[in-house]
Amino acid sequence: MERFQAFKFELMPTGEHQRFMRRTAGACRFVYNKALVLQKANHENGNKYIGYVGLAKLLTAWRNGFETPWLKDAPVHSLQHALKDLDRAYRNFFDKRAAFPQFKKRGQRDSFRYPDSKQIRLEQGNGRIFLPKLGWIRYRQSRKVLGELRNVTVSHLAGKWFISIQTRREVERPVVQATSAVGIDVGIDRFATFSDGSHIEALNSFRRHEKRLARAQRCLSRKVRFSSNWEKQKGRIQRIHACIANARRDYLHKASATISQNHALVCIEDLRVRNMSKSAAGSVEKPGKNVRAKSGLNKGILDQGWAEFRRQLEYKLDWSGGWLIAVPPHHTSQTCPRCGHISADNRTTRAKFLCAVCSYENHADVVGAINILARGHRVAACGEVVPSGPSVKQEPAEATTQEMSHA
Repeated sequence: MERFQAFKFELMPTGEHQRFMRRTAGACRFVYNKALVLQKANHENGNKYIGYVGLAKLLTAWRNGFETPWLKDAPVHSLQHALKDLDRAYRNFFDKRAAFPQFKKRGQRDSFRYPDSKQIRLEQGNGRIFLPKLGWIRYRQSRKVLGELRNVTVSHLAGKWFISIQTRREVERPVVQATSAVGIDVGIDRFATFSDGSHIEALNSFRRHEKRLARAQRCLSRKVRFSSNWEKQKGRIQRIHACIANARRDYLHKASATISQNHALVCIEDLRVRNMSKSAAGSVEKPGKNVRAKSGLNKGILDQGWAEFRRQLEYKLDWSGGWLIAVPPHHTSQTCPRCGHISADNRTTRAKFLCAVCSYENHADVVGAINILARGHRVAACGEVVPSGPSVKQEPAEATTQEMSHA
């Protein structure tokens, strides 16, 4: 089977390298934003959408024109790929997979890509890589790059430059070693609860650094915008955010790797995290209710990284020969696994489940995980269709209030 994999390393650039990478990232951002302005104006005039080929022709005129001759200093393939990114963003919007494309801002996800592997040379023995117009640059080699090199992406985050090398290689189709199946119910108090009764505690990386981040942001608000001290404080805040994200990502990688290695079949809920974490503020005409409580709940949901956890589980189980099944989440925490009775009265609090019919008692998250596993078996066997109900699992009002008291 064919496997695509990315290897990310920290770069060790010189001052000249950093200046070139900042200019290149700025040129790609400029081309993206300029093309977006052109697309909006073209739409307002009632003309047809301009595809990538048409934008690429305009890019040639921009590079050879008198207004933006500095675009010639950036690699042309990187500029062309910025136009491809915009075209993909529009396609995702047309297919209702994403919102309308937004303008890129300086200092937010600055990056550029080298899509042509023929122009890239990698020397792993010396820990360096050659990139067009950038030359040889060293990186911190923490592991060996495997496979045929496809493309390279250079990115900037919290004052550091990183390189992501995507490769392709042929591997034997994996044969799963584990034989067990497990259902997983994700939550806030417990990050993941398994159908066998065990669970993984939540990391809550944002909550651990929340006070430190709030102090740094208050300090930033007292400084003159765009001054030298303002830029330094902004860098400190970016490093705090990077620390939070790195801790969460490391935690999710370790948890997903352990699960994928020990289980052949993993069943999870098909949660719509974006819908679950929507703001309850409402509008001026129709203000929302319990806005502060819902805001704290949204913060707790997003702090767990459920979507990233599912993404990692999916590809790691695929690499190990396992199988991931996402089941509808309707009533998983309100269904008795013994008699099948479905009622909100079965779960009166966040943690306790007590069936109103057969008096079956267990932790509510364990019950949810058991039902998820059973539903996964039925979906895999006959494609069970769950009756229509709420789009997402709703927690009792008492649970929401309790969660907000800890936020």
